[in-house]
Amino acid sequence: MRRFAAKDWLRFVGGTLGVFAVVYLLAASSEAETNGWEEVFFTANQAYKEGRFEEAIDRYGRLLDSGHRNGHLYYNLGNAHFRLNQIGRAILNYERAHLLLPRDADLKFSLGYARDQTQDAISQPKGFVETTFFWLHTMTLHEVFWGFAGLNLLFWAVLLVRLFRPSEWTFYASVILLVLWLIASASFGVKYFKEQTDDRAVILAEEVDVLAGPDTEDTLLFKLHEGAIVLLERSEDGWSLVSLPDNKRGWVKKETLEKINRVTS
Repeated sequence: MRRFAAKDWLRFVGGTLGVFAVVYLLAASSEAETNGWEEVFFTANQAYKEGRFEEAIDRYGRLLDSGHRNGHLYYNLGNAHFRLNQIGRAILNYERAHLLLPRDADLKFSLGYARDQTQDAISQPKGFVETTFFWLHTMTLHEVFWGFAGLNLLFWAVLLVRLFRPSEWTFYASVILLVLWLIASASFGVKYFKEQTDDRAVILAEEVDVLAGPDTEDTLLFKLHEGAIVLLERSEDGWSLVSLPDNKRGWVKKETLEKINRVTS
């Protein structure tokens, strides 16, 4: 058997210390980043409480631009815009927050109140899929995924137990879990598809002309106002083709609206 020489021990100790040093530096860097995030968030909240809403908007926006996609950030940003009477941007950020905080009661109230301030009463009808999978509206994509993953693990665990110790209870348990697994699998697929194809956008300008074509000389079809939610079909040359639930559609200037789901933007 080969024995450790002194130089081997030095290499081992040096390597171990090196690993601990790297881990410590990474942890310190992560902690500093977290503390930096919390500090900016605190100062943004403080600015909001003191009525400095534009400063709060700037700080919340910087946090979001740096990659902190957080429902509470979007909610606070929406509140700041609402206090400045920027209804369109308030609804935009409330809707973004709702994707991450679908069961938050305060958010639901704020979003509903902001919608009541809009001039265009555009309802979003629920289709067959939304009605069938009604529970998805109150869950995030991550929650649906982990629910599916948990059922998947439990289902295969019961099958494994049944393989070695077949019994009546494992049979019924596997059947029930199979049904739940199929529902969870379909739920995850539907939720993922809905998020990836979420083309809703919010009108940000006070009043927008919806034209028959992507040109200022085209026929005026109708007008939309700040806070209205439309479906964004496509964009080209600084123009966007939008549609409404009642099959109305037309072209608007691209800068007059913004997509809700930033992931698919």
